[in-house]
Amino acid sequence: MGWLSSYSGAVALPLPPSLYATHSQSVFLQQFRNPVFKCHTFSTLSLTLTTHRKLLFVAPAAPPSHAQCGSSRDDSDFVVVNFYHFVFIKDPQALVTKHLSFLEGLNLDINGRVYLNEQGINAQFSGPSKDALKYVNWLREDKRFSDILVQISPSQNGHAFPKLKLRYKPSLVQVEGGISHLPLLDPSMRAIPLEPSEWRNRLEPTDKNDLTPKEYPKRNYILLDVRNGYEWDIGHFDGAQRPNVDCFRSTSFGMSQQEISASDPLSNVDKENTNILMYCTGGIRCDVYSTILRQQGFQNLYTLKGGVSHYLKNEGPAKWVGNLFVFDSRLSLPPSVYYPQATTEADTMSPISGVDKFAKCYVCSSEVSELRHRNCANLDCNLLFLCCSQCVNDLRGCCCLSCTTASRLRPVLIGESRYKKWHIYRDMDLQCKT
Repeated sequence: MGWLSSYSGAVALPLPPSLYATHSQSVFLQQFRNPVFKCHTFSTLSLTLTTHRKLLFVAPAAPPSHAQCGSSRDDSDFVVVNFYHFVFIKDPQALVTKHLSFLEGLNLDINGRVYLNEQGINAQFSGPSKDALKYVNWLREDKRFSDILVQISPSQNGHAFPKLKLRYKPSLVQVEGGISHLPLLDPSMRAIPLEPSEWRNRLEPTDKNDLTPKEYPKRNYILLDVRNGYEWDIGHFDGAQRPNVDCFRSTSFGMSQQEISASDPLSNVDKENTNILMYCTGGIRCDVYSTILRQQGFQNLYTLKGGVSHYLKNEGPAKWVGNLFVFDSRLSLPPSVYYPQATTEADTMSPISGVDKFAKCYVCSSEVSELRHRNCANLDCNLLFLCCSQCVNDLRGCCCLSCTTASRLRPVLIGESRYKKWHIYRDMDLQCKT
């Protein structure tokens, strides 16, 4: 199990385009071309739909301006936005400056990560829906980004990121050795994207009584989870093997030197005839890693378009078990956030045998009722782990008995609260000693 001292990565959580799915916290945006937005102000929540080709825009009443609000803000109107796109950018430094100027010029309240380089853009940010959509619409005016898949989700407690990091970054995704040498701009070198409906159709024939990927006798594919082990721990597709990594940088599927490796689903497989179905949270990790596998000789590579978040929005939790781990302050989100019908359809959907209670406490291995990680209260450990309520109380928020005697202990977290940046507790410790 690895640990995280800050959030990294991306995810977005758009709800399905339905007139009946009124969600007071959010604005939901599907992929579109040449967007046309019409906004009206109402005294109560209203919905305005404007369709243009593939556009479907559902917006609440425009929030009051910063001037009208004074120092207060409506956290319920905040959203998280996620998108990425591989495209050649001749002068990414100049584009970074242009983006910063736009945000600063309009004084947009945006926090998160927006990285640009010669291979494209990778963005995950939060902000009031009005500000977030201004940024998205402005970006789409650039022909290079006019048709990107933008996913938007609610952030109930305001910003999901502590600050804005908008800069040039050599690698849009952290992989051992970097990605600048990978042929990411060549679509033929990346995995073939499958729409959520097609992905679901390919998973349907699986044998629910056998959950070991390599032992499906009638399955003509390998389901590859290209995430971290702790992400799998709270949710995954039925039949996917748990990744034996705690950092995407260390991913090495298909790279095993040994003929057979229990931790590598791709070891000793027929590279020319085996279908590899890859998935991750938002899609970018699969696109990157598929180029690596392609260079290793794997021929039949497929990826879930838009990742798990896009799948849940369109297909609901079919073949999915648990929650989705997200790399922001929300940490874990149930399928119902993406697909509200999941709550009412739960009784009619066929259960997945033997894996509906898969999540275990890191300390005592008992079943956990809450699919949400916490960090160890020991500041010098900070392990990210799942824990039952009993062990949280017994170990005062720590991951093990030894950590309970550490010199720098943070208070036990209550509910869904998150620890602040580690340096805040460090500074408090130093102040107590002076």
